[in-house]
Amino acid sequence: MINLNNLVVGYQGKGLTEPVSGSFEQGSLTAIMGENGTGKSTLLKTICGLLAPVSGHVSFHQNVQAEMSWLPQQADIDRSFPISVFDVVSMGCWPGRRMISALTRADTERINAALDTTGIRDLADYSVNRLSGGQFQRMLFARLLVQDAPVMLMDEPFTGIDAQTQEMLIALIGQLHRAGKTIITVLHNPEMVHTFFPQTLVINHSCFHWGKTSEVLSQCGLFHPQSGVSLRFG
Repeated sequence: MINLNNLVVGYQGKGLTEPVSGSFEQGSLTAIMGENGTGKSTLLKTICGLLAPVSGHVSFHQNVQAEMSWLPQQADIDRSFPISVFDVVSMGCWPGRRMISALTRADTERINAALDTTGIRDLADYSVNRLSGGQFQRMLFARLLVQDAPVMLMDEPFTGIDAQTQEMLIALIGQLHRAGKTIITVLHNPEMVHTFFPQTLVINHSCFHWGKTSEVLSQCGLFHPQSGVSLRFG
């Protein structure tokens, strides 16, 4: 579905990774792990077209790139802009239509359903600068639900949120995966990856490992199921 062909990602022509080759299959659930500065977020941005490859290329089956949704890190979002939770979630309706188009009744029902699913219906009229980290992340997930894209890219979706929100969002990711979505997520917690993600790509400065999660984490010395010992990336 999404093929990486000797792909090197980076900024201003400077690569952060060794060439990476492999495929994200349709309906797969994949975690991307690695040390800080090894290009995990840069890889996601390259896949969705926000950055150009340094070398190599990304190829897609049919029109997959145009049907992706993107959940950035909270730190990459300006939370001072005066916009309501409802308006942010409604942005999931924009792909494939003009931004000036009025919301239909069906759109409003989808938005409210997403707010209900993520438990923030009562925050619909709040300005985003009033939200806690967990509430903000629930809002971003609600926008993903409204967009309902077949491919979902998520960059560190569990950073800076409370345990209850983390539990709810990991369950939601599982539901989306069972519904056939292709999900690629940057994460740092090997134990969570081992428990919930069947496929893992580990990127380090000089090498990469990609495949079945238990095998990849074992190869990298990141998690040993028998002992429960894990080494958390920073």
